[in-house]
Amino acid sequence: MKAVGYHHNLPIEDLAALEDLTLPTPTLEARDLLVRVSATSVNPVDTKIRRSSAPPEGQAKVLGWDAVGTIEAIGTGVTLFKPGDRVYYAGAVDRPGANSELHAVDERIVALAPVSIDDSKAAALPLTAITAYELLFDRLRVAKGGGKGQSLLVVGGAGGVGSILIQLARQLTQLQVIATASRPETRQWCLDLGAHAVIDHSRPLAAELAAGGFGQMDYVASLTQMAQHYPQMVEALKPQGALAAIDDMTGLDPMLLKTKSISLHWELMFTRSLFQTEDMGEQGKLLAEVASLVDAGRIRTTAHTHLGVINATNLRKAHALIESGKAQGKVVLAGF
Repeated sequence: MKAVGYHHNLPIEDLAALEDLTLPTPTLEARDLLVRVSATSVNPVDTKIRRSSAPPEGQAKVLGWDAVGTIEAIGTGVTLFKPGDRVYYAGAVDRPGANSELHAVDERIVALAPVSIDDSKAAALPLTAITAYELLFDRLRVAKGGGKGQSLLVVGGAGGVGSILIQLARQLTQLQVIATASRPETRQWCLDLGAHAVIDHSRPLAAELAAGGFGQMDYVASLTQMAQHYPQMVEALKPQGALAAIDDMTGLDPMLLKTKSISLHWELMFTRSLFQTEDMGEQGKLLAEVASLVDAGRIRTTAHTHLGVINATNLRKAHALIESGKAQGKVVLAGF
């Protein structure tokens, strides 16, 4: 089968950073689906792994943790899907990714794709929807329909996770949602997605909130550049507030949280599949809920930039855009 992968950790400008490959068809485990991939999207995790995780000598590593496609075959223990079903999912980071014609994925982290949007638009949603959903409801423990009189600051509102988090918070809670963005086009993007207001994260967050007439926040979602914003996020939070983070940061000083008794919550959407948790199937369920919200017109796709078919040239362009820090929404590609 056709695939795109790499053999060595290289800068994205190097033609060998991502290469067109021919690989064997995946072998299915009992609960696996074999999916013919029709679209994918690129996330920051793809670029991080490409730069830092080298495959064993002589082997290739395939990235891609967002996919839409049609089931071609099923494992012996599959009960939730059948061949011919059109599905979407983010996959598991400890298995080969979906930058390939055929892809094996555990049925528990899969859902039927939204029927009202095409494959590329649907491919923008899984990883970021899972991340945003888990951050909001599992980590911060905001109750569905709850949050009245409370506020959420989304730092990095125009990125992939921020774009869906704004929508989930507006559609499924009563939270006041304040997003951050630093450019006119990303500011408008956040407002169009439903943010009540947008502040500039290139300036001190607490001062920006005060200038906008907002008090301290009950919740803060740190989605980008946590090292830069960490002290300001602590200042912006109410005493006994909660901070949830997804991006990497070394040297975080937890003592900054002590005086206000602020709780810190990490979100990694791969945790359930990495550890085969008892509630692993919750990811399939939440993706089904998101598909229903999309089909009801309550949530829209966050696809923004379409770079053509899945091949090494176009994926190198996608990685370069993600690494530039200027991506808005999601970067998507169609099938081979």
